[in-house]
Amino acid sequence: SSAASDVYKRQLVGSTEAKSLENKISNESPLGKAMIGKKAGDDIEVETPSGGIVKYKVLNVSRN
Repeated sequence: SSAASDVYKRQLVGSTEAKSLENKISNESPLGKAMIGKKAGDDIEVETPSGGIVKYKVLNVSRN
């Protein structure tokens, strides 16, 4: 059996536009850096400040 998965929508923006409460993350953040250049179906692994690893799967990429 697989673990339950949550779906999150994130908008990648420049550092001055980042607003976590609006799900706008900086392109300079660890997750933002990991997202650059990814496409639907890609996997992303991001190291947390505590040294753990969080895994994400890209479901969709769009440009505004």
